[in-house]
Amino acid sequence: MSTYIDIKFLNLLSSRLQKFKRKSEYLFNFRCPHCGDSQKSSTKARGFIYQKKNDMFFKCHNCGVGQSLGNFIKFMDPLLHKEYIFEKFKDGKDVKVKPEFDFTPTKVLKKKNRYDKALNQLVPFSRLPVSHPAVQQFIFKRLIPKEHWDKFYLCPKFHEFSNEIIPGKFPTKPDHPRVVIPFYDRSGSFFAYQGRAFGRERPKYITVKFDDTKQKIYGLERVDLNKPVMITEGPIDSLFLDNAIALAGADADLDTINIQHQQCTIIFDNEPRNEQIVNRMIKAVDKNFNLVVWPQSLEVKDINDMIISGKSASQIQTLISNNKKEEYIFVINNPYILIFSIIFIKLY
Repeated sequence: MSTYIDIKFLNLLSSRLQKFKRKSEYLFNFRCPHCGDSQKSSTKARGFIYQKKNDMFFKCHNCGVGQSLGNFIKFMDPLLHKEYIFEKFKDGKDVKVKPEFDFTPTKVLKKKNRYDKALNQLVPFSRLPVSHPAVQQFIFKRLIPKEHWDKFYLCPKFHEFSNEIIPGKFPTKPDHPRVVIPFYDRSGSFFAYQGRAFGRERPKYITVKFDDTKQKIYGLERVDLNKPVMITEGPIDSLFLDNAIALAGADADLDTINIQHQQCTIIFDNEPRNEQIVNRMIKAVDKNFNLVVWPQSLEVKDINDMIISGKSASQIQTLISNNKKEEYIFVINNPYILIFSIIFIKLY
């Protein structure tokens, strides 16, 4: 029964594990979510779940990490781990397993690269005192829920931080502070970040990607692709919606993450006369995505502004649902162009 529960919960995680395969009855193989596996080959998979005696364990033959299946599930999904513990020990037979590894790892545990080291030198907002000016100016002003404070980092010298990751990326002077918003891929590997200005620095957002094989998509490490997905323009907006990701740039390609277009709803900012956004809307509909077009009565620019104006997350969710099911006329109006495009919004 215990092994049945182990495999049941491993299967629940399988969609999040790249190159997941069942090699035999009690042996599973996939790309390691701890180290991201090979950076040179996307086909190599050196993470394994295997059975030893009556228990199951994880081992990576790239970075050397080894742990019990329970701790592996906890690393991947703390909420799922709570369900796993409840189901595994609900009969009262609480057996504490201490894994014993009797083989030598193929490699020495990989040291953190300069990207992780640079990020770890920054302080997450969750560790700053609430009286700190950055918390007052950013967290409180944007009304960001406390459970998301650890997703933002205070970077006192943005150019210096960026140059540590990509040497020569920016001039050393003048420098200024920014909020750093890390981007992680499906395996939890840090591959990009966005720097948001505190003051009037321009541009307001700077996105830096140091792995060209990845798309600038925020929130991949926690989204469930088996459920309906909300897709916003900005990372902050995505934190107020259920199961949401964000596109940090018009060139992000959603097809690279094997997402079903029909179960996705793209939510652009409320800029109905912006030619670029209208063109992106048309492309989204052509690709069979669901689309939200805000009502003309809405005066704020994006979801975070709606929160600041007094709307609750549930009210915004209702507003989104109500504006996926109507026919709209978009008008692009500038001194040189007048285009009328009629788009029929797809239903779930």
